[in-house]
Amino acid sequence: MAIFVHKTKITMTPKFIAIIPSRYGSSRFPGKPLADIAGKLMIQRVYEQVVQAVDETWVATDDERIATAVHGFGGKVVMTSADHRSGTDRCAEAIKKVGKVTGRNFDVVINVQGDEPFIKPEQIAILQKPFIDEPGTEIATLIQQIRETKVLFNPGEAKVALDIHGNAIYFSRLPIPMVAKLEQEKWIETCNYYCHVGIYAYRNDVLEKLSKLPEGILEKAESLEQLRWLENGYKIKTVLTDHATVGIDTPEELEKIVADGIEKYYAKG
Repeated sequence: MAIFVHKTKITMTPKFIAIIPSRYGSSRFPGKPLADIAGKLMIQRVYEQVVQAVDETWVATDDERIATAVHGFGGKVVMTSADHRSGTDRCAEAIKKVGKVTGRNFDVVINVQGDEPFIKPEQIAILQKPFIDEPGTEIATLIQQIRETKVLFNPGEAKVALDIHGNAIYFSRLPIPMVAKLEQEKWIETCNYYCHVGIYAYRNDVLEKLSKLPEGILEKAESLEQLRWLENGYKIKTVLTDHATVGIDTPEELEKIVADGIEKYYAKG
């Protein structure tokens, strides 16, 4: 952590590292990180977006094919266990290994999903702000305001309720809050609703503790990992983004994106 002194004010700037968890196995899209997107591998497109916002960027994988590909385009990669439950757990192992390789300590770890080739560097940049402005921040994540009823009632989109300080109170696949005594079509006109954008940043010491937590009751019910952290008393600061993310879960989704023209998705707000 660098320290800058301006007359009587001392400013401490955390050291950030971005880690992109990437595994070869996927039930819906095997080998997804190595899928070709208009002449570049998916993992390369993710890496090139992330490194614009975070100088120290590493891919964490359990597969030699992915490691070879990352080395091939000049990226940094670290091998991790194949037994991790989540990307968060993979990041926790990766940061320890990267620290040993580089001899450097990092204060904040940013976890960027390996199937987000069109993530914007600005999104990663704004996710760093809570750790700079509020040194006590434990975890931060991105959210986006929901403006369509079909998104609000889509169980594939995780919704989040906030406290007055912008911390997450709860995540759910159902719309939260429910608006009593009002037709569902009018809910979105009555309350501000937010969906979760699954990019996380964690203070390094907090990440280590998160990786040791057992699966929680709420997490099992909703199938949302972040509920494990809330259930154990951790605070998750949310940061609002105006940009939609475009994750790729199936070969059919990738085919559509390529057919549409990828420039459209890089420009998409």
